[in-house]
Amino acid sequence: MTALYWLPVEENWRAALKMLPADPALAWGPAKALANTRLDAVRTNQLDEVLRRALGGVVPKLGTKPVRLAILGSCTTAQLLPAIRVAGLRRDIFVSVYEAEYGQYWQELEDTASGLHAFKPNVVLFALDAHHLAAGVNGTMDEAASVEMQAEILKRITGCWQLAKQHFECVVVQQSLVPLHIGVMGNNEHRLPGSKAGFIARLNAALRPLADAQGVALLAIDDAVARDGLAAWHDPVMWHRAKQEIFSPAAPMYGELLGRILGALQGKSYKCLVLDLDNTLWGGVVGDDGLAGLVLGQGSALGEAFVAFQDYARELSRRGVILAVCSKNDEANALEPFEKHPEMVLRRGDIACFVANWSNKADNIRSIAQQLNIGIDSLVFVDDNPFERNLVRTELPMVAVPEVGDDPASYARTLADAGYFESTAISAEDRERSAQYQGNRLRESLKESATDLPSYLRGLEMVLIWRRFDALGLTRIVQLINKTNQFNLRTQRYGEAEVRAVIDDPQAFGLQLRLTDRFGDNGIIAIVIGKLQGSGDLLIDTWLMSCRVLGRQVEQATLNLMAQEALRLGAKRLVGEYLPTAKNAMVRDHYEKLGFDVVSREADGRSRAVLELDGFVPEQNFIAMQEG
Repeated sequence: MTALYWLPVEENWRAALKMLPADPALAWGPAKALANTRLDAVRTNQLDEVLRRALGGVVPKLGTKPVRLAILGSCTTAQLLPAIRVAGLRRDIFVSVYEAEYGQYWQELEDTASGLHAFKPNVVLFALDAHHLAAGVNGTMDEAASVEMQAEILKRITGCWQLAKQHFECVVVQQSLVPLHIGVMGNNEHRLPGSKAGFIARLNAALRPLADAQGVALLAIDDAVARDGLAAWHDPVMWHRAKQEIFSPAAPMYGELLGRILGALQGKSYKCLVLDLDNTLWGGVVGDDGLAGLVLGQGSALGEAFVAFQDYARELSRRGVILAVCSKNDEANALEPFEKHPEMVLRRGDIACFVANWSNKADNIRSIAQQLNIGIDSLVFVDDNPFERNLVRTELPMVAVPEVGDDPASYARTLADAGYFESTAISAEDRERSAQYQGNRLRESLKESATDLPSYLRGLEMVLIWRRFDALGLTRIVQLINKTNQFNLRTQRYGEAEVRAVIDDPQAFGLQLRLTDRFGDNGIIAIVIGKLQGSGDLLIDTWLMSCRVLGRQVEQATLNLMAQEALRLGAKRLVGEYLPTAKNAMVRDHYEKLGFDVVSREADGRSRAVLELDGFVPEQNFIAMQEG
């Protein structure tokens, strides 16, 4: 498990590492490619060392926000730092790490003159070891004493969270406790109030609702230990020699688990699972074997494994992952099992984009991304055929292609272990995403049948429901701010603290926009933040929108709303900026198309545009506005 087995092997590792450019401007990309291969602790450390030497202290310019991570622990954590940095590299995130002095986490938090405060972290990880927290527990304790000690420790931990947030306005991550104590009672260890093993288990159970209530992300090492076994994560010899709770061979997976959280906070999780069909969702080739010849369902171990994988894919869909099909098949043959096979778990309605033809799969995956209006780096492709996997990796290195092997019984476990769809929270819009994409198919059908664009837009019966930022929508607002890349004019990444600051600022507004139409609810599709400047201008600090609603006049309706809100604050002009990134070229001329005057355009592509509000006339459209 700790060897990142779902990643492909780099056979020429040493040569590839030696070829890493020494130029800081050129080193990151090749290093990222190496980070996305199967790494053990030795290779992880080698890659980290070579890249750090190449960068020479230069922070690369990326499309993500650099992470300043502080690790506040009660044991040795130095062996984990290279793996954490490489896990960030894997996600295109530059991570700098501050490690508190051994066992000094509370002192450094309280002391405003400490190195921690000088570092100014934007993420703080509390890595408190089980020996430290259970030090006062012993077999003579009764239930009341055990409960009292648990309450004291939890109070200390939550106090650390609050202090970190107060000082740094940062994201807090809490590592769960490694269940490393040896039981003294056996199967019924939980009946001994003073059992260290039982005490740590109860602490882990209590941490979860506390983290939920206080907006703290959990690094669930106890779950990983339960899956992999304690020996994969902890070596008592290294504990006694060096106070390493997590020993070095487990470092790549530790870094990976933390990297998934850091990535999810910046919208770097994948959005869509693209599935092959023959020998991936069922056994056999539907075009050759026919419906009756497929291996699928009860009565066969292999058939049941395919059903289990389909069930896992459907559960991913229910929590917000988009499902697509990419198959070399005649479309009619490929569709038949979805429509007629009694053992199919997935049905046509579960698939947002269905592509079955004889084109190469790399081209078809490009088409899927285009049809779904999402970045191609949002796709995970699962195929039993190693040739197809290698083709897609070569042609589309930004697509995640796990090494699923040839046993369908392992497919779901491999996807779960790879953590492509990591999320720190689930919103109502996530759960409704599958239905939203099905609605898109119906909208496209209407568009094809309409005689002209106005008829199509009028026939959609659209309503734009707008609401100011509030606590109820906070999770989704932060999620969109950190996930949206293409239609995003300035690509500012904000956490909960920054969004709450907008709510509390009387000289600013934050708007969340939901679009409904005759085919359903598109969910929250746009976020706008406006900030009044001393000059009387209203700066459009953030304007981002889901690409799936482009071309429906939402842009014009949103501008009308922004002008209304700017005038309410006493603004004289709207000022819009375009800050180019690797992904937002589609909105380069956005303000100009809406009638703004471009007042500056820099060599690097950034531009500034203004719109006078005196005499502003709202643009007519086919969208009804509703405050809700």
